[in-house]
Amino acid sequence: MRMIYLVLSLAGIVVLLALSIWSIRRHRNPKLNIDCNTPIEELIPSLAGLTHGVAQQGNAVEILENAGFFRVLVDDIRAAQHTVHFETFLWQEGELGKRIADALSEAARAGRTVRVLLDAVGARKVGRSVRRQMKEAGCTVEFFHRKGIHNIGVLNDRDHRKLAIIDGGIAFVGGHCVKDEWLGSPDDGKHYGDISVRLRGPIVGSIQTAFAENWIAETGMLFLGETVFPPLAPAGDVLIHAAFVKPEGSAPAVKILHHAAICLARRKIWIQNPYFIPEPETIDAFGEAVRRGVDVRVIVPSTRASDNPLVQHASHRNFEKLLENGVRLFEYPDTLLHQKVMTIDGVWSALGSSNFDDRSFETNDEITLGICDAATTQQLDAIFERYAGKCTEVRLEQWRRRSPLHKLVDHACYLLNEVL
Repeated sequence: MRMIYLVLSLAGIVVLLALSIWSIRRHRNPKLNIDCNTPIEELIPSLAGLTHGVAQQGNAVEILENAGFFRVLVDDIRAAQHTVHFETFLWQEGELGKRIADALSEAARAGRTVRVLLDAVGARKVGRSVRRQMKEAGCTVEFFHRKGIHNIGVLNDRDHRKLAIIDGGIAFVGGHCVKDEWLGSPDDGKHYGDISVRLRGPIVGSIQTAFAENWIAETGMLFLGETVFPPLAPAGDVLIHAAFVKPEGSAPAVKILHHAAICLARRKIWIQNPYFIPEPETIDAFGEAVRRGVDVRVIVPSTRASDNPLVQHASHRNFEKLLENGVRLFEYPDTLLHQKVMTIDGVWSALGSSNFDDRSFETNDEITLGICDAATTQQLDAIFERYAGKCTEVRLEQWRRRSPLHKLVDHACYLLNEVL
């Protein structure tokens, strides 16, 4: 009998701890019924304010696709005069990892201050030789949320951001990871497709702030001065704000940004995302958008092309409702398209590291840029159209006839959608 009481007491303690962690981390989701007829391009200060950011005017944006991103990044790292900050989720040992490590090591040996922040789970295969090389060269290499009792409450929280800041004056944000699959073009059916941007202008200070957030959280080390936060003169005419904050008790900024933009769309919403698992209320918001005349289209990789077929099956669970609501769905058949892009009305775009699922919106540390610029948005829409031409459009009646086994797998995988 005493043993039974002991077991029940321990079970009660476990449940209490679980409820405590849940209550600390829970937040209220934004309601997707904004009553506003103002065009999205006139609401940038509002979107920035709602997502704990500041809209910055005077920026230059360069869209970088596929392997071309790394050529530009490496060149800028090698040209650094003072500091290089690099943060990423996925880094696996290979040719690309060696190339990035070489560039970072060269910068450190040349006397630049190089800080590297890697997710402890995503970068667990970075390779000992690469880690040793960077540290011996003088890079400071840290890992986000290592496994350990001191991190037991946040082990599921991963740093999914992909960003770099050079001398506090140039920043890179997007979806590219450090793995050899990013070394080519999706046209060959073997390498992944992706999009990142190179930024100059005042917005770079916000990207530096995002890096500082997790760097300080992991190391406690501060960095100051004009080598990291220099005065930033206008470099172009693009208005941008950055969403990355996860305030206590409120939905994370990236979630608020994506959901608010859906409600504000008046002509079109085009989404490119590898992991697309919208919540039921978001699907309803897409349906409302279609009913007010918005052209809603989504490109995702097919199950065969994805690097994580379980996510695609979880996504499939919602396809029927999305199609019934008038959303057009396109599956890319050949390889993983990894870009995380949403464009609104041909004038505004969201681009960054965030997938369109609960894992990114609720749990991960992410960063998404809100870019108000017709030229940039039209470039991204052109990329959408290029890939859509190679996709298979999913049709409602055909989708309803998929096999019972396919449906069973879809529903089973969806049960895990918040942790996939």
